[in-house]
Amino acid sequence: MKKIMVAIFAVMCLVGFSSLSFADEKSGMKGEMKEMKGEMKEMKGEMKEKKKKMKKEKKEMKGEMKEMKGEMKGGK
Repeated sequence: MKKIMVAIFAVMCLVGFSSLSFADEKSGMKGEMKEMKGEMKEMKGEMKEKKKKMKKEKKEMKGEMKEMKGEMKGGK
């Protein structure tokens, strides 16, 4: 009976330690997730900037094409 109680106590201690280590891992993962969120926000900002730049270039090209079209019509 005493051996069984000791075994049960040992198992309970192991379970307690593993849950504590799990909590430590979880808090570590939480920090990593915050870092990843920050990186994602940076990437999102960069993509917005690229998108604005592309729109601006598209507008400029559209204006140039209109000018060329006008020159071609005027040349006839």
